[in-house]
Amino acid sequence: MSTDAFEASTPGMKADILLEALPYIRRFAGRTVVVKYGGNALAGATEDDALALFAQDIVLMHAVGMRPVVVHGGGPQISALMERLGKVTEFRNGLRVTDAETVDIARMVLVGQVNPQLVAAINVHGPLAVGVSGADAGLIVAAPRDADLGFVGDVTGVNPTILNRLLNEELIPVIATIGSDATGQAYNINADTVAGAIAEALGAEKLVYLTDIEGLRRVVDDPASLIRQTTPDELDALMHDGTINGGMIPKVESCVQAVRHGVGRAHILDGRIPHVLLLEVFTDDGIGTMVHGGAA
Repeated sequence: MSTDAFEASTPGMKADILLEALPYIRRFAGRTVVVKYGGNALAGATEDDALALFAQDIVLMHAVGMRPVVVHGGGPQISALMERLGKVTEFRNGLRVTDAETVDIARMVLVGQVNPQLVAAINVHGPLAVGVSGADAGLIVAAPRDADLGFVGDVTGVNPTILNRLLNEELIPVIATIGSDATGQAYNINADTVAGAIAEALGAEKLVYLTDIEGLRRVVDDPASLIRQTTPDELDALMHDGTINGGMIPKVESCVQAVRHGVGRAHILDGRIPHVLLLEVFTDDGIGTMVHGGAA
């Protein structure tokens, strides 16, 4: 429900909404929730509106005792800067081919532009958010994924010490997905992959991906085939037969990996819906696709 709709509700309806949320607030108090932010897949008439709505959801989750962690990429912003610089963007299986110049561009955009914007949007509501990159305090250890992709990294290790310190201080980490290897070489890492690895390292209750689709479908062109709940085994089959392909592969692979390694639930949500995070976490019906390890 949007803020305007809530304000237009009767007192009884407002009370029902709050009572519906109460058991979820109790259940998730003190639990870590990793949210992957994608700026081109969030509600709002403008980018500023989208940031503001997202920040409100994160701050409310924090206010009721949850421990949100934000992981972000910046694909559209990186592509835009590359275009202005006359560089051609090439993707293979949803991953950007990254030469030495491109990894510098990615670091500049992620650490210097997108991360401060997210931190500032959250901190409108109080001194809560702290920006870090995967290169800070050895947070994300990376190695090259494929020589043909250049400086595109795989996560080979996560040291969550800095995140745990921030969370224990009741702060909200906002993570830019640049990692480094033992020599200090920077790698651009797919934000979906990083979000899954961070959720696994923190033992998160939930891993949430905000996308520009309503969720996963068994038949791509059939809205009625939306998958409300699924398992890693079923997702493996859908990737194997080609139902899930392209840019969704890193996201779904990360869901599968995370749930198989201890994350309670993974969610793929339509970030174009205002306050979709709150609808998923604090209502009975939920929204989008949920991945669970066994009986839901």
